[in-house]
Amino acid sequence: MRQVLLLNATYEPLTTLPLRRAVCLVLREKADVVHHDVTGARLRSATASIEVPSVIRLRRYVRIPFRTRVPLTRAALMRRDNFQCAYCGRRAETIDHVLPRSRGGKHTWENCVASCSTCNHRKADRLLEELGWALHVTPVVPRGAHWRLIGVIHDGDPQWAPYVTEPAA
Repeated sequence: MRQVLLLNATYEPLTTLPLRRAVCLVLREKADVVHHDVTGARLRSATASIEVPSVIRLRRYVRIPFRTRVPLTRAALMRRDNFQCAYCGRRAETIDHVLPRSRGGKHTWENCVASCSTCNHRKADRLLEELGWALHVTPVVPRGAHWRLIGVIHDGDPQWAPYVTEPAA
């Protein structure tokens, strides 16, 4: 289903919405259209016709609670590691714990990496030193508000780019 970027009243990206929800917000005058769909598509009813929105902005400011840490999810971890295996660099399909949980490792950002199935099975519950392996990158906790929009930065509408650019690290 078509997604629409939702901005706060201050033009900060909040999330993406299904097209139906976005149109409801616009029709109820709770949001304004910032950009229309580049294809010029229209939604028609018996009495009205409106252009399909691509980006909408709330008319009132919505306060977002501050989170000290980004929640660890599979999608967020894969995005952090750019879908590349931390051991060999191929396309990652699974998550691996650097220090295995069976040996006291925790399920945290600093201990989890994206991994291909081959490396994950080969490593099993062993330590990197036992295999003579090294990580290509050090796992870190992602920071910044743009992590609320997993998938939007790379997979979204080109018109979203000015609103969802990642801040410089």
